[in-house]
Amino acid sequence: MSKAELKIDWATHEAAKYACKNWHYSGCTPKFKQVWIGVWEQGIFKGVLSFGRSSTPYLGDAYNLKTTECCELTRIALREHEAPVSKILAIAIKMLKKQSDGMKLIVSLADSMQGHHGGIYQATNWIYVGKSSSCVQYYFRNKWRNDSSLMRHLKKNPDAKKTLPQRKIPGKHKYLMPLDNEMRAIIQPLAKPYPKRDKQAMADSLGTAAGQHRPSRSNH
Repeated sequence: MSKAELKIDWATHEAAKYACKNWHYSGCTPKFKQVWIGVWEQGIFKGVLSFGRSSTPYLGDAYNLKTTECCELTRIALREHEAPVSKILAIAIKMLKKQSDGMKLIVSLADSMQGHHGGIYQATNWIYVGKSSSCVQYYFRNKWRNDSSLMRHLKKNPDAKKTLPQRKIPGKHKYLMPLDNEMRAIIQPLAKPYPKRDKQAMADSLGTAAGQHRPSRSNH
């Protein structure tokens, strides 16, 4: 696809809401401040990527970074498209670096409960550092949640924890993208082997059980 056919530029919040509602499993935009980068192919809107503050407090603390030095890739909300996501993501990151002076690190989480293992991050050389902490969600106002509205409700009604349905959510796969060589040197020692897609991991287990040798694969 030529550069003329692929356009990546800043997007409005209205465009982002439409993309997230229709093309992202969450069905919504993040509540915290975001920057939105839109994708067009042959003049047709294909969706957005967003970078911004995380719902996780103190996102950069583990890496000795200030709030202004660390952000989260919070959404990749795309409809059917031709350009590789790796190419779209690389351009979006360049735009973010130019727009956000002083930004040193991007964090992204892949939700295994949605069948995601972070293949796009593996393909673009992000650093995998394991899973985030597990959490408990409560069924409140017709939705499983552990957001600020739930916290306010529990603070006012402490006994609600005993009556609301609850479930434990496993941690998500956590990937880091350093934006300069200094940051890469700091986080590289944290790197762990990339997780496999569930079906691939199952096939490996079956192969081992049957006494078969499976060749190793590159992480990239």
